[in-house]
Amino acid sequence: MMIEINDVAPLRKAIRARQRKDEAVAFVPTMGNLHAGHLDLVRVAGERGSAVVVSIYVNPLQFGQHEDLDSYPRTLEADKAALEKYNIDILFVPGDRTMYPRGIEQQTKVVVPGLGEALCGEHRPGHFVGVTTVVNRLFNIVQPDIAVFGKKDYQQLIIIRRMVSDLAMPVEVIGVDTVRERDGLALSSRNRYLSAQQRTVAPGLYQTLREARDTLQRTEVDRSRIEADGYRKLVDLGFSPDYFSVRTQADLSNPDSQDSSLVILAAARLGQARLIDNIEAELGCQ
Repeated sequence: MMIEINDVAPLRKAIRARQRKDEAVAFVPTMGNLHAGHLDLVRVAGERGSAVVVSIYVNPLQFGQHEDLDSYPRTLEADKAALEKYNIDILFVPGDRTMYPRGIEQQTKVVVPGLGEALCGEHRPGHFVGVTTVVNRLFNIVQPDIAVFGKKDYQQLIIIRRMVSDLAMPVEVIGVDTVRERDGLALSSRNRYLSAQQRTVAPGLYQTLREARDTLQRTEVDRSRIEADGYRKLVDLGFSPDYFSVRTQADLSNPDSQDSSLVILAAARLGQARLIDNIEAELGCQ
């Protein structure tokens, strides 16, 4: 039976009880408003760990000025009902004072240089500092053996892996494939901002990524040409792209001729919604 905990001390007590039984703790941090993509992470956590902890916390530190912190959907009762269908041991629902006892301005920050400043980091300054700071604190509170994240937020996944490596955290970070609608649109809490007309356009983001991957795998076309063509196609569809970029899967660096495991990432605005998506590409694979 899932138990809900709101503070650090009782959470640690509950987790220690499971660790004494040599249960591997698998952790899924979320901001709530759970959809099938989140629940797939919970499913994977249940397969990989014998005790599953899910957190729900809308982290103000990762929202910039004029972003949607105040309007971000908070659906705790519906989220709890969805989680009850899974084998969840603990639901951790902290408040701001639990997460940032001295306030956000006095909170020690965790910065992943370079990785956190490119791509989405360039267009959302400070965003990834907020992400790494809250995930670091959650990891220290929960002390999981396994943490599960979605590949839709590919840059976030790579940044968290770098943080875990650099800080020598004993956490295995697992990435899970993106869950999509039947037309290819990646599931996201921000899809709710799309109008009916924009919803018909939105799958074009993933379609453009697929076309770019196919071109990349079929021909030796220059990477910059792939990026320029993808950016232009998004504009033609009605998006306002932030970027369309080909990077290495391992560390999101700019690839050279020897790199074969690549990822194509894009972020684009469509009305009030900022959509992100990506697709992995293995050169030499059809």
